[in-house]
This record gives sequence, structure tokens and C-alpha cells, in this order.
Amino acid sequence: MAEEQFIVSARKYRPTTWETVVGQETITSTLQHAIDTGHLAQAYLFCGPRGVGKTTCARIFAKTINQKDGMEQEDFSFNIFELDAASNNSVDDIRSITDQVRIVPQVGKYKVYIIDEVHMLSTNAFNAFLKTLEEPPPHAIFILATTEKHKIIPTILSRCQVYDFNRISIQDMANHLAYVAKEENVKFEPDALHVIAEKADGALRDALSMFDQIVNYCDGNITYDAVIKNLNILDYDYYFKITDNLLKNEIHHSLVVFNEILENGFDGHNFINGLGSHLRNLLVSKDAITLKLLEVSDNVKAKYNEQSKLASPKFLIDGLMIIGETDVQYKSSKNQRLHVELALMKLSSLTAIEGEKKK
Repeated sequence: MAEEQFIVSARKYRPTTWETVVGQETITSTLQHAIDTGHLAQAYLFCGPRGVGKTTCARIFAKTINQKDGMEQEDFSFNIFELDAASNNSVDDIRSITDQVRIVPQVGKYKVYIIDEVHMLSTNAFNAFLKTLEEPPPHAIFILATTEKHKIIPTILSRCQVYDFNRISIQDMANHLAYVAKEENVKFEPDALHVIAEKADGALRDALSMFDQIVNYCDGNITYDAVIKNLNILDYDYYFKITDNLLKNEIHHSLVVFNEILENGFDGHNFINGLGSHLRNLLVSKDAITLKLLEVSDNVKAKYNEQSKLASPKFLIDGLMIIGETDVQYKSSKNQRLHVELALMKLSSLTAIEGEKKK
């Protein structure tokens, strides 16, 4: 990697154009169209989980609305004002914005005010802001961003065009990580990037932070083993192995595998939830219609396809019911290890019951 000062990937590869935004095509195309046709609202509310591109899209939108009329080369960053409401949530902070709003921009057509984490504003600050939002001057556009839409008061919501950002799909995230890896001359295994994308749970910023951590850990060569070790993730193989044991009614073998998982420092609750996800993945693998719901690499998809042929739908559905009950009761259980072991025994006995019925 480059010798100059290190810049974290989330900053270095932060999108600066609509085309480079990951996984929000519907929103980016709608906003682009609004700019092209001049149908601009005076207030927008961008909602969604962290790390999915709300602030990034707000900045791109703020920059591009002034870059019309042959002024593409201008930066217009001086027409953009940002306020982080998480740490600047008082009436005075909002008043500093409302005082500036009246001033007409010297260059460009619009002034854009981006208020991040807007749900953190105090009640008084919300009320102070409401008057400006009700009657904004024609040159002012507000973009509010929040991870908690339900905390925004209805009077603010009704004055905004609301855009709901999605969690970014695992495949889109893995593709973007592969692009970053190639740009940084980092070697990688596709399965390894898929695991990072899964662990990030829809937040691209989290995925890029993990990517940087693992690049440092494995010296520029990202392997599947390095990722599961560094991020403390249970290997897929454990779930395939334990499910094989359950399907063969081998209770003792499944208990031995569970013991090995505990000895490696994993939590029983984490394991039982992972096993639930595994059975769910086997269930969606059984039909071509639901196969698209399986967000794993092609290599792992082939394994799921193979194992799903051995498991009956009844085994998988009954198994998910047992795991659901175990999950709910886990925290209140006095002996949590035994609680999971009992679940494994019940799961294992499902195939024995099926076998008896066939006889």
C-alpha cells in the first residue's frame, strides 16, 4: 500500500458523484431527475441506518444543484453549510443557521443547509427551526438526515420530501470492497469479502472500517481464515458440520462440535442464532424462487444447495421453531449451556421421529 499518510478507506473512497454511490440507485436517480428538471423541494429528509450514504448523498445533491447553467467546474462548497445536531442541538445553534438563511448567495443559485442527526435537536431548537422551514427564502434548501425517523415531529415531516435509504445488500457491498481492494493492490478471497459484508449488516462505512482493520492484520492479503479469526466470526463449516450430525441423528457428535465452539471462545446465544440463520438459508435454498434471498458467495451457495437436498422442509421448519424458543428463553435460563444442548438434542431427534414415521 502507498507510503504517504494513510487515509481510512471510508474517507478515501467516499462517493463524490451520483454514479459512485453504492446500493441506492432509486434515490440517486430520483434526485438527479429533480435537479435536471428543476423540480426542487425546499426541504428533504433522508432517513435510514448508519453508513448507507445519507450524508454523502446530501453533499452530492448540495454540490450539483448549483452546477447547472454552465458552472460545472465550480466547487460551490462555500454554499453548503453543515450542522451536526448530535453535538450542536441548542436553540442558539439553530438561530445561527436561521440568521444566515436570509442572506442571498453571492455565487450560484442556492444555499444548502445539511443538518445531520436532526432527531437530536432539542424541542426548543425544533420549534425555532420550524418557522424557517415553514417560510424559507427561495434560495435556501434544507437537507435533514436521521437514523431515527420516528423521533421527527409530524410538523417537520409534513414539510419535507422524505427519502428512505435501504441497508446496502451484501453483494453490492462485496463488489465495492473488491473494487477498493484492487485500487489498493490488496489480494483477497471473494469469500472473505462476503463475510465482511455480512458482518457489516448493511452499513458500508462499517464494512470499510473492517476492511482496513483486516488489511493491517493480514498484511495486504485478505483470506477467509484471517477474516473469521480477526472479526471473531463462527466459520460456516461449523454449521454445515453440526447440521450433518443433526440430520443423521448423531446427538453425541453435535454436542462435541458445540463444545469445540465454546472452547474457541464463542457464546452459546451467538451460536444458536447462527444455527437459526443456517437452517433458514437451507430452507430458501430448496426452491429456485427463494434462492435469491440467499446472500452468500457462490462457493458457499453451492454448499447450501447440496445440504438442502438432505434436509426435509418439515425438519427445517420444526428446527426453526425449536431455535426460536431457545433464543427467547436463553437469557433467563439458569444453565445456558444445557439449554443449547437440549435444543440440539430436540433438533437431532426430529430426524429420528421422521424415520419412525416412515417405518
